[in-house]
Amino acid sequence: MNDKEIQALQEQVALSDDQQAFKTLFKHYYTTLFQFAVSIVKVRESAEEIVEDVFIKVWDKRRNLTEIANLRLYLYVAVKHHCLNHVTRRGNTTELDPDQLDVVCAELVPSPEDLLVASELLQRVNRSIHELPPKCRIVYKLVKENGLSYKEAGEILNISPRTVENHIAAAIKKIASVLDADFPLPRKSFTLPGVKN
Repeated sequence: MNDKEIQALQEQVALSDDQQAFKTLFKHYYTTLFQFAVSIVKVRESAEEIVEDVFIKVWDKRRNLTEIANLRLYLYVAVKHHCLNHVTRRGNTTELDPDQLDVVCAELVPSPEDLLVASELLQRVNRSIHELPPKCRIVYKLVKENGLSYKEAGEILNISPRTVENHIAAAIKKIASVLDADFPLPRKSFTLPGVKN
């Protein structure tokens, strides 16, 4: 869904109490918010409850939905705060430490032809993503898989956009090193036709 479609659904919910539009928003955001919550609270059932509670509060305050310019960012921040409250109640740390997050990044899903040609390569790329340091992996997931901007990811994790950029660069370098290992450049020198070395 693009931003205009999201905005239209927000307006339908806020102005017309449109439950179907609300369900559409819920389905659109649920999985990524749930995965984010699990990475913080570590318990699937708690993560489910937290995301559902956030959406219940959004429904309760639906009249204000038109005032939210970036619903995705708003939901991530709300889920983060609910998770931190949950963790605090359990007696754990009160600050979000990205090094403690353990997110599962979506694996690349190849077509049947890709499976024949590159299943080994895909497995290596997926393994390299999984082996990223926790902070780097959560940043990669938020930016590359969930489509958040560097600024949005930084706001969620309380780090600067520049730090987000550095994590993305490190992740891409790690993934590229796997690709480079599988496709080494030829060692012989390149010559233009008709030109002697």
